[in-house]
Amino acid sequence: MRTICYFLPVLSALLTSTQAQSPTPITDPASFVLPFIGTTNGGHVFPGATLPHGMVKVGMDTDSPGNQAGYDANSTFNATGFSQLHDTGTGGAISLSNFKLWAFANCTSFEDCPTSLESRKTLRNILSDGSPDDFASPGYFSTNLSTGIRVELTSTRRTAIHRYTFPAGTSQPRMVVDITNDGPRTSTNPIMTLDPTTARVMGGAQFAASFGPGRYTAFTCVDFAGEGFELERPTEFGTWLGNFPVQGQTDINQLYFGFIDELGALFTFPPAPDGTPTIILARAGVSFISSEQACANAEEEIPDFDFDRVQTVNRATWNELLGRIQVDATNVSTETIQLFYSAIYRTHISPADYTGENPKWNSTEPYYDSFYCNWDTYRTLYSFMALHDPVTFSRIVRGMIDIQKHEGWLPECRGATAMQFIQGGSNGDPILGEFFVKYSEQAVALNVSSDDLYTALLADAELQPPNWNLQGRQADAWKQFNYIPQDMFDAGGANTKQVSRTLEHAFGDFAISQVAKILGKTDDAAKYSQRANNSFNVWNPDVSLPGAPGVTGMMQPRFKNGTFNFTDPRHCSIHDPEMATCFLNAANRDGFYESSPTVYSQYVPHDTAQLIQMQGGTDSFVSRLDFIFNQSYFDVTDEPSMQIPYMYHYANLPGKSTQRSRQVIAESFNTSVNGLPGNDDSGAMASYTAFYLAGMYPLPATRQLLLSSPYFSSISFFNPLFNSTTTIKANGFEGNPADGTGGKVFVKNVTVNGEPYKSNCFLEWDVFVNGSVVELTLTGDPNVACGSGDEALPPSLSTGGYS
Repeated sequence: MRTICYFLPVLSALLTSTQAQSPTPITDPASFVLPFIGTTNGGHVFPGATLPHGMVKVGMDTDSPGNQAGYDANSTFNATGFSQLHDTGTGGAISLSNFKLWAFANCTSFEDCPTSLESRKTLRNILSDGSPDDFASPGYFSTNLSTGIRVELTSTRRTAIHRYTFPAGTSQPRMVVDITNDGPRTSTNPIMTLDPTTARVMGGAQFAASFGPGRYTAFTCVDFAGEGFELERPTEFGTWLGNFPVQGQTDINQLYFGFIDELGALFTFPPAPDGTPTIILARAGVSFISSEQACANAEEEIPDFDFDRVQTVNRATWNELLGRIQVDATNVSTETIQLFYSAIYRTHISPADYTGENPKWNSTEPYYDSFYCNWDTYRTLYSFMALHDPVTFSRIVRGMIDIQKHEGWLPECRGATAMQFIQGGSNGDPILGEFFVKYSEQAVALNVSSDDLYTALLADAELQPPNWNLQGRQADAWKQFNYIPQDMFDAGGANTKQVSRTLEHAFGDFAISQVAKILGKTDDAAKYSQRANNSFNVWNPDVSLPGAPGVTGMMQPRFKNGTFNFTDPRHCSIHDPEMATCFLNAANRDGFYESSPTVYSQYVPHDTAQLIQMQGGTDSFVSRLDFIFNQSYFDVTDEPSMQIPYMYHYANLPGKSTQRSRQVIAESFNTSVNGLPGNDDSGAMASYTAFYLAGMYPLPATRQLLLSSPYFSSISFFNPLFNSTTTIKANGFEGNPADGTGGKVFVKNVTVNGEPYKSNCFLEWDVFVNGSVVELTLTGDPNVACGSGDEALPPSLSTGGYS
């Protein structure tokens, strides 16, 4: 079977007009998904099997260092096991990768089986192009190991099913259950029992959180069956400790462990009858409550051990979700369609639906986890979800509100039920704002309480938690000074990221103001709109950027007494003389997180009009944007730069936004295994890519989407809640130039349902509510405009927008 498709990052292969003839509609969009995109080069993408937002993410783990999703497409790395839980695209430390299974075809004896992770690891088969013999599509993963064993994986929400095909002639097929080896190898307090008759294994352990100080407990329940034959009771059974199987033992309490942190179960099974291949199925239920619940999950979701049925249902689920967005393939390369549907796919891997698996409190509300982290995803992921998956969006919001009810503040960064470190502001606020601004009229039908939602927002805005490294804000300082002072030391958290937190808190308060406005809370709306202006309280007009004549004024750290400190605008950029990273570190006192002052000085997304004035007017603003791109201050690998390519819209130069955004795709994203410029960040980069290919960019907690031209002659979004389809047609579309800088891709005119539209630069949400036909007239001339009159420009707070 053909495995990883290595598409070389040749731009012309991705964007030129190779014809991809597809039916209309595309009935199997899953066939365009390439799960291996971004599985090397730091993308940290999970390529295994999962449902949309499934808790179980079953996949291969390799011994590549620092691969947070467990897998690496580089064929030089060994496989170490097939575990049931993963994150995707994250930074931080390796996460999850719990409860690995493994198979042996040829141990000389039970006691000689190399059970430890280091001893059992083996290479995959290698194809003629040097790639490993792995294959993946939505809901399915397979590999052929160098031992001759073929492994296939698929899943339901809380249960994985594995299929192990042993080489012909295998006389003693053996299966390993590894209880303790998570990705970072942090287990403590393991428990495990095995049934020598049925070969059921029940166990669990405590593990360290990936990006914070907490620990979590997880459990599994593993059963075995034969495919095409009845699997008889094991002929040998036992536990193993490190590299030492102990036959006949059924409980790890019979072992002395503590110095060796690897242990599990080992079975030898009779092979299939002559003439029948030996195929052993392993069903692995997972729970965060108990081993008994893991067993119940498995029995409920996969009672019949039918691998093919589970895979078919899984793929159909993905096809229904992906198929809500349809594209016309005329004059578009297959690679472009693959890039688009793969991005949509990765948008729906996290957060994960842990409903029924919350060990901390009882609730009838949904429970979602793997928010890793809201700082990454709030800008684009939920806005893209809002276009076609409002029910899942509403369930995530309900889960976040329920967490606030029980823990006091909205979740920020969370993994496997453990709170993790906040990266920026309280970025759950714009996520709830995004939902309510777009779906307030449907909130009751979606079981979202507007009162509870608003209460959750106010908790973030007004109440300081004991530890604002993990939840909420440094709210007392925020309310006292209207910015986060650089010299404000507080027992509740690390005194870092003062400028970037100020900017993000201001945007969070903008989101709250929009919710308050809808709820008729006039005073609150005015209060939080005013606090949204706090962005400019860290603007120092006297700071210039070295090497950039005319670029004056920067966001800068500020002391309690109102005076400014100084951080070099080049700091944390490729031009930084100190080559600082600005990653999460309590010792960092520079004021910024993961990007430079030059980039953060463009981040006032709710009031770009005022930012333009602060930067000296339109011409100076445009010159500054050009400098940011031309001198490589724009950082495609990290979220603070995301909106910058579309900022030319606010200067009435949408053609330049089109050029810049298309250059980003052409230079940094492709369909190869190293096709991402950095971490996928739990789908943040995926949703960013999907928006760019769709010809739009969102501003969360508003009813506007910035508009450019899609990479297709038409693109349609079906919203099942509205039961409406909105189609954007690009009239005159002739394909996508390879370098993104030219071609007939610039929007000259826009009509909605045949009527001239007020702007060529943005669409109102009502267009998507009603189900509309949006027609773009394209031109090859980049000198296009948003239209005539002030209302043609995208709204800003200071110009009366968002009313």
